[in-house]
Amino acid sequence: MTRIFPRILLCAIAISTLMLGACTQSSEDAATDSRTAPSRHYTMAEFMKTTSIGGGSFNHDDTKLLVSSNESGVFNVYELDLATNARTAVTEGDDTTFGVGYMPTDDRILYTRDQGGNENNHLFLRDLDGTVSELTNGEETKESFWGFNNDLKTFFTVNNERDARFFDLFQWDAATLEKRMIYRNESGMQPSVISADARWLALDKPNTTNDSDIYVLDLANGGEPQLISEHEGDASFGSHTFDVDSKFLYYTSNAEGEFARLLRYELATGNHEEVYASDWGVAFAYYSRLGTYRVIGTNEDGYTKVQITHNGAELKVEGLPDGTVSGISFSDSEKLMKLTVSGDAMPGNIFVYNLESGAVTQVTETLNPDIDTNDLVTSKVARFEARDGMVIPGPLYKPIGASAENKVPVMLWIHGGPGGQSRAGYSAEKQFLLNNGYALFAVNNRGSSGYGKSFLAADDGKHGREPLWDCVDAKEYLKTLDWVDPDRIGIMGGSYGGYMTLAALAFEPEEFVCGVDIFGVANWIATLENIPPYWESFRLALYNEIGHPEKDREFLHLTSPVFHGDKITKPLMILQGANDPRVLQAESDDMVAAIMENGGTVEYMVFDDEGHGFRKSSNRIAGFNKMLEFLDTNLKGTE
Repeated sequence: MTRIFPRILLCAIAISTLMLGACTQSSEDAATDSRTAPSRHYTMAEFMKTTSIGGGSFNHDDTKLLVSSNESGVFNVYELDLATNARTAVTEGDDTTFGVGYMPTDDRILYTRDQGGNENNHLFLRDLDGTVSELTNGEETKESFWGFNNDLKTFFTVNNERDARFFDLFQWDAATLEKRMIYRNESGMQPSVISADARWLALDKPNTTNDSDIYVLDLANGGEPQLISEHEGDASFGSHTFDVDSKFLYYTSNAEGEFARLLRYELATGNHEEVYASDWGVAFAYYSRLGTYRVIGTNEDGYTKVQITHNGAELKVEGLPDGTVSGISFSDSEKLMKLTVSGDAMPGNIFVYNLESGAVTQVTETLNPDIDTNDLVTSKVARFEARDGMVIPGPLYKPIGASAENKVPVMLWIHGGPGGQSRAGYSAEKQFLLNNGYALFAVNNRGSSGYGKSFLAADDGKHGREPLWDCVDAKEYLKTLDWVDPDRIGIMGGSYGGYMTLAALAFEPEEFVCGVDIFGVANWIATLENIPPYWESFRLALYNEIGHPEKDREFLHLTSPVFHGDKITKPLMILQGANDPRVLQAESDDMVAAIMENGGTVEYMVFDDEGHGFRKSSNRIAGFNKMLEFLDTNLKGTE
């Protein structure tokens, strides 16, 4: 079995994509696009009628999929009948709910839910008669499902009920629901993956955001975790999966170069062996339950290419549309495989691939039928040279009708993190702005993941300076494009991208016409002093990346926009979730007060039922409608 803790960032990263076919628009395509305008302008509500569907766990007899969908306006759990494609609601309500999976011998259902975006996810079990039991104890507990063991008799979870800082590992009997703690976490390391025989546990230890280690613990015989990643200098190690025979731990490492390779560690001998490497970094690797299929994904310029092998031979999947694929999973019987195919102009749809016959079936249709796909925009990867010579990439979206005769305004779209990455993929929000005539450049400034360890480390201790200068240099690059209006360029982003927006308006106040900050960091001191307790294992890594709230207090004061509100004179809009546990509402409140105290103006929207990342369709509609009004007045309306 496999379970991987993602690298914790201030902003949750969008789901990775796996590339099966080309979906980027070439610069030649963009140059020869003859469309003068979209066939019509759509409302944000129309874009939000496009359904987002995720997950996709097969039931015990391969007749159903368990999916999570926002078709009601809030993510809830549905059963999808594979014979008819009909969806039946399993949950309802106003709190975001995601399906975990079916129990292995019947159609009882596990799902997870937090409260108003507070990120304290609890685990629930829906019985065959519809009754629901909460399996998580304690309101403040955060619990994550780790998956079923390969024998399907037990499953695993981790939670921080005992100590809010650390996650303990539990094994549950799938029949009786009795649980026992099998790893008491006193070290603060991250439990990462457990072997099929439940003997070996891999633990990941982040040292900094650019350096980490792997330990292996023998749960059967006790003792101390053993370091298996000895290295010199900065190198990132991450455990991914054990093989089904519990002989090898598969892990990634960039110790020998810029990009991560896939290696394996033999538990009996301690030998290390390379398994897979490419010119880009390996992002993940895992096996199907019986080990017949292996999936390896590499992050290649913002796309993740996937290699699927069947008993060691590459599996060619035919019959899928061109696009990207997320969430490859297999039924317990290994007769069926689920894939979600999507692209910039193609919202994700679930396909089921019959591994015995080779037949492919599309089981969802998510695009709002009122939207003409010809009105949707596809990105191309653009690159420019920053002032110090570093090459900065990112997806560039050119709206329909933009030309030398019809120059358009542009918003820089800055990702979360630090350490996130903007990738191509369908976004209702992006398409809404594009449909209304705004170009977007999703800049992957230095410090973004996916481009090697040196690029990732290039922003350490430099926030508010070099990464921000990349955004300013992106503006200069955009001014060289004949279809861009050089006098109408703004900046926006969420979480760390929101910080970059505030920093741009405070520290480079004449560079951008306006900005939109979505739950962005305004006060690094406050953010670092209010780190959620369950981020304890990452605390020192964040201090190394951003600064220590005591030792580096002067630097953090200098680079926190809240202390420089008097410099923000350009129009600004701020959107914030009241229940955000990562960037507290108080930071945005203080930022607004600092601007207004100095005679500035700012539009401010707070959503009482959201956290860090807006989930509810009604809030996303309201927020982006107001944002469009703001941009129409302060960016498009300027000459």
